[in-house]
Amino acid sequence: MAAFQIRKIQLIIVFIIVLIAILWLFQDNIAKISMLQKNTQQFDTTKEKLLEYNKCMDDSKPISYLEKIDNFLLKEYSKEQLLLHTIEADTYYSYKNSPVQLCNIKLTTYDEVGQKGLVLTSNRAEILKSGEIFFNGKVNIQSKNDISHEINTESLIVLSNSGQIKSNREVTYLGENAIIHAQGMEMSNNDDTMSLVGDVIIEQELGGVITSRNLFISHVDGEKHYESKERTIYRSKDNTINAEMGMDLNMNENLMKLLGKVEVLNSSGSTMNSYNLIVDQSNGGEVYKTNDSTHYQTRVSDIRAEKMHYDAKTKKVELMGGVLGVYE
Repeated sequence: MAAFQIRKIQLIIVFIIVLIAILWLFQDNIAKISMLQKNTQQFDTTKEKLLEYNKCMDDSKPISYLEKIDNFLLKEYSKEQLLLHTIEADTYYSYKNSPVQLCNIKLTTYDEVGQKGLVLTSNRAEILKSGEIFFNGKVNIQSKNDISHEINTESLIVLSNSGQIKSNREVTYLGENAIIHAQGMEMSNNDDTMSLVGDVIIEQELGGVITSRNLFISHVDGEKHYESKERTIYRSKDNTINAEMGMDLNMNENLMKLLGKVEVLNSSGSTMNSYNLIVDQSNGGEVYKTNDSTHYQTRVSDIRAEKMHYDAKTKKVELMGGVLGVYE
């Protein structure tokens, strides 16, 4: 009987030990499952943040942000309490060791008397510690007189105190019937004129290519002009034109004035030397004309005249006024 009681006690002890072991294992698994669920939730939250961030900053390194503000609005004033600019953005992101990021931003600058200056819109921008606004990518710039400019660049800085914008990186200007490449740009808060600095290449939709330096994009009587006062070269299918004093290209009328002494080199070997040549592209063709003295030379002729009209499409030259020629 005593042996039976001892056996019974031993079985109870074994049962208790097994029960404790089962409960311990069950509790441990619950803790692991809970931790896994927590980690999964954290991963999903982080992933959601990064996906949302990358919709705006699609070519930046994903960074977990500290703060997010939707429908962001900031007004910055000078020490004299004059409004310098307003910043509107769909979303604001702040970070521990990186600049503030803005998605779908609209920046409006104001001059010293409170009048609206430039308006810049872009998919993304940064606010630097210095207070300057940094744009990267495609930016639309609207001047105080509602003149629109669209550019693409790696770096565009808006100076917070003056409202001046500038870039010292390669700039692509998306113009009317042309794309312009330059080494930088500048634009003032109080001016409609944009300066594309350094070497400039203009690629026309019609196929012509213009190279020059320091191009000014301005508006005169509602018409957009591309102007340069430096040596300019125009290349078309069959002709190369060198102009010593620059150019004035009217984009609304498709008329280009090549200024100063002008030399036209044709692929056939003929040359024309004159001054202040007009290249008319208004009808989809290419007509050269000048009212200044012209010297036309081919392999078999040497002709001088007071005026010239040349149709590049038909290759017909008309020399007028005081014509004097020598033929071999």
